[in-house]
Order: sequence, then structure tokens, then C-alpha cells
Amino acid sequence: MPSSKEYLNLVLDSCGGLSTRAMMGEYVLYYCGKVVGGIYDNRVLVKPTPSAVALMPGAAYELPYEGAKPMLRVGNFEDSTFLAKLFAAVAADLPEPKKRKNKQDFAV
Repeated sequence: MPSSKEYLNLVLDSCGGLSTRAMMGEYVLYYCGKVVGGIYDNRVLVKPTPSAVALMPGAAYELPYEGAKPMLRVGNFEDSTFLAKLFAAVAADLPEPKKRKNKQDFAV
């Protein structure tokens, strides 16, 4: 079941600094240009970085979709202070995104 726009808006309203990209009926969550998690079947899931595990020690690991790596389910996404802290911590744990090559770089 794809995630609803209403659910997406509820999550985005709860935490500033997030951006999203729609992907196959679901939404990938970006914070400071880094993929920190996503919204899958109306569930907020984040990458299980050391900081995320420390901030949510009892969080359940769930699969966003079949064949994916497990992610941590965020239970209380209405707490904007906690979400800001969580997404900032996850983003800090992740490496900088790789620069994409432009099409012109491949021109002969």
C-alpha cells in the first residue's frame, strides 16, 4: 500500500529541514542533502546508524519493502524537537554524498 500525501504532510509539518523525493508510491527522506530514511506504507523509517540506535534503543527494526535492509521505525513523529535531533544525528553519521558526474563529462 503506497503512503498517503496526508501522512507525508503530517511528517513534514512535524520536522523542518526535511526534503523528500517520491519513489514508487513511497517517499525518500533527505536531511542536509543526505538520505536519512523514508516513508513506507505510512511508516517513518530511518537508517540504523549508531546515533539513531542510541536515541531510540527500543525501536523496532522493520523492512521498508521486500529485499531491503532493515531500518528503525520512528514511533513518535509528532515530537518535532526529537525528530530534528534524530534526523540531524543520522545525517551526521552518514558520509557526504558522492558528486554526480554531469553528462557533459562523458562527451567525446
